[in-house]
Amino acid sequence: MATLRRPIREAEHYLQNALQILTDKAEKDGDYYNDTKYVRMAGNTAWNGVLIALDAALGVKDKKKPNKRMAFKDYQMALYQRDSRMNNVLLTAYETLHKAIGYDGVPKYTIVQSALADGQRLIEWADQNYHPTPEEIAEWERKPNIFQRIYSFFFL
Repeated sequence: MATLRRPIREAEHYLQNALQILTDKAEKDGDYYNDTKYVRMAGNTAWNGVLIALDAALGVKDKKKPNKRMAFKDYQMALYQRDSRMNNVLLTAYETLHKAIGYDGVPKYTIVQSALADGQRLIEWADQNYHPTPEEIAEWERKPNIFQRIYSFFFL
């Protein structure tokens, strides 16, 4: 699997996409969302963003066996070893974002917002604790971003 260029930015993008799904498609009516299909989609999208951030900050993907999924316990143990205070946030995000919202589609607005806040908190923690390797930094600098490509296309 290819390494993401900027995993924390990618995780934030996933969270923004989840918010966009809720805003555009879930149709909030009072204290509830009307369409649980889109609530589930948003929950899964946000949870995937959290996992991308945790993969980058904790390095648990390096210990993954080929063609096997990471177990939640692996994330939990790795986070506990780095910062035990964040373990409750991870457990809450797992139970709400992944299970209650991602699987069950819980439509309660306050629960969804609280779960997204926990996801955001985990991504912020990962951002503070992510230290890219020199190889990753060299790869990022070697590959031009879209603005560099446009500039070189028109001006060089």
